[in-house]
Amino acid sequence: MDPILGGSASPADDINSAAPAAASAAAESQWAFTQQYQHLLDKSTPYVLYRWIAFLFIAFVYLLRVYLIQGFYVVTYALGIYILNLIIGFLSPQVDPEFSDGPTLPTRGSDEFRPFVRRLPEFKFWYSITKAFCIAFVLTLFSIFDVPVFWPILLFYWIILCMLTLRRQIQHMIKYKYVPFSFGKQRYNRKSAPSADNEGLSS
Repeated sequence: MDPILGGSASPADDINSAAPAAASAAAESQWAFTQQYQHLLDKSTPYVLYRWIAFLFIAFVYLLRVYLIQGFYVVTYALGIYILNLIIGFLSPQVDPEFSDGPTLPTRGSDEFRPFVRRLPEFKFWYSITKAFCIAFVLTLFSIFDVPVFWPILLFYWIILCMLTLRRQIQHMIKYKYVPFSFGKQRYNRKSAPSADNEGLSS
């Protein structure tokens, strides 16, 4: 019977109606997985030591695999360049004093104490470097990424690049007198800074 005249729906109509439902179910599953994944990341935020121990394990597994198969040096070199970029972001202030017209980092003891705010926070630094090692490990499963190359040249070039980049970063720290680490809120010694009331009583 013709569907236009009130008969049953054709198989094509069933497929067309099922496609949006399947897409909606896939989107909901992806959203639920994303929410659960983000929840786990949020719960791991205060466990700094355990997070970095997990990263060291992942890095060891990757380096061990590269050593055993004696390959994927281009992937490792690209990973090293990315890690160097992350380190520079981790050591740099959020607002570069060289290009900022606003409040700068304190350079004297009398300046107002402001904790060091990184351009790349510790958690994002850990997450990015861990994800980079995981991606690099997955790439080692495909022989197409194993490009033959003389690895000592890549190692030498990476060391030179690392030395030049860190030297420039250290010069930036010395020029603007900041240390990329905060050791808590500044404390004042009450004995060395008597109050105005005590000065009035002593006089």
